[in-house]
Amino acid sequence: MLQFSVQYTIEIPELTRQQLRSWAYRAVKKAHQHINFDFAELTLRFVEKEEAIALNKAYRSKDYPPNVLTFEYGVDELGTIRGDIVICLPILQEEAKQQHKTLKQHTAHLLIHGVLHALGYDHMTEEEAEEMEALEIEILKEAGFPNPYEENHSFLT
Repeated sequence: MLQFSVQYTIEIPELTRQQLRSWAYRAVKKAHQHINFDFAELTLRFVEKEEAIALNKAYRSKDYPPNVLTFEYGVDELGTIRGDIVICLPILQEEAKQQHKTLKQHTAHLLIHGVLHALGYDHMTEEEAEEMEALEIEILKEAGFPNPYEENHSFLT
C-alpha cells in the first residue's frame, strides 16, 4: 500500500526511518478509508532553511522557510498516488521548542499533515480544515501522541 523513502540532507539520529514510515503508513491507511487509490509512493526530505526558502520561493512565490512543504502529484491511471514532502529541520526544531513539544511529537504531526496534503487533503476552507485536523488528531492519537492543536498544553515530560 505504501512505498516511502526518506532523504536526509541533515543527520537526525533521534528520528529513525522506521518511525517516520510508521507515521506515514498510519496516515495513508486512515486516508485510504476516504480516498480511492491503490498504492502510495511518497518521499520525505529533511532540508536546511536555504533549500526550504528556495523551494517555497520557486513553487509558492513566498520568501520564507515553511515548516512543511508538500507536492501533490495526484493519482495515475494505475491507481498510484504520488507526492513529495519537504520538512525544514531548523524550523521544525524551533517550533517544537516554542510549542513545548518533543521533536518526535512535532515531526509526527508535520509528517502526517504533509502526507494528508500529498493524498489530496487541504485546509483552504473551514470545512476542509476541520476535516483535515480531525484526521490528524485521530492518527496522532493512534500513534500515542496528544492533540497538537490544544492550546497552552505542554507535551514535554
